[in-house]
Amino acid sequence: MSDARPSSAATPSLSGATALCGIVLHPASHTRSPAMHNAAFAALGLDAVYLPFDVPPQHLGRAIDGARALGMRQLAVSIPHKVAVMDHLDEVEETARRIGAVNTVTRTGRRLVGANTDWLGAMRALEREVDLKGVRAVVLGAGGTARALVHGLVERGARVVVLNRTPARAAVIADELGADGAGPLSDLSGTPHEVLVNTTTVGFGRDESPVEPSAIAAESVVMDAVYEPEKTRLLSDAEQRGARIISGKWMLVYQAAEQLALWTGREAPIRVMEEAFDSGGRGNSAG
Repeated sequence: MSDARPSSAATPSLSGATALCGIVLHPASHTRSPAMHNAAFAALGLDAVYLPFDVPPQHLGRAIDGARALGMRQLAVSIPHKVAVMDHLDEVEETARRIGAVNTVTRTGRRLVGANTDWLGAMRALEREVDLKGVRAVVLGAGGTARALVHGLVERGARVVVLNRTPARAAVIADELGADGAGPLSDLSGTPHEVLVNTTTVGFGRDESPVEPSAIAAESVVMDAVYEPEKTRLLSDAEQRGARIISGKWMLVYQAAEQLALWTGREAPIRVMEEAFDSGGRGNSAG
């Protein structure tokens, strides 16, 4: 499977009314996605606006109905909706269906089509530091973001182990997506790894880490999907262990760039989006 964008990608017609885009998540008070996308729209000369929508889980179906009624062009989908949203769409692109999570909904004609750009964003972020083919990788967590990471790492030829506070959930992901094994978080100390990725929310706004510092392999590459703070406790611990660290900022920027390209068919202005992220206020681990 290549990195080619789903067949739903199309250059939008932006004549007439301002194109409405946004993100659905809960809570929505700290997302940096609007800053990044609105800056990119301005840089590309698009008559479009991107807004955050705080949607509790019980209102997700009505929110998607509202997006249809408003003619919204694209929606990012973040915690806690990445799995549940699939039941409210007209189509789910093959890779997103395999991952079992959608983080992007794009209008194609009158249809709402789900895709997943998290995995591409994560791989682009990791590949800033490491060639993933053949590496031993550990993914912490068992949610939609973990599923995207496991899919991407397996796709890139890595040997993957999934660890989670609830090992049974990790085992499901490992079985469905072709990882080599699964277990509890405490197994990290006995699991050799060159790459470690945290997709849990541990560390968001708190000085906490999902694992003990001594469990992190020295000289590994460590990425945290949490991006607030930019250097989480996990990344600080990893750095002290001699690891190369990657902020969750880069996963968010790259997945957002893939979303923009999916909708517009145009290359996203990465530098502009990075600068908007840096000045866009507080964020979370999801979008």
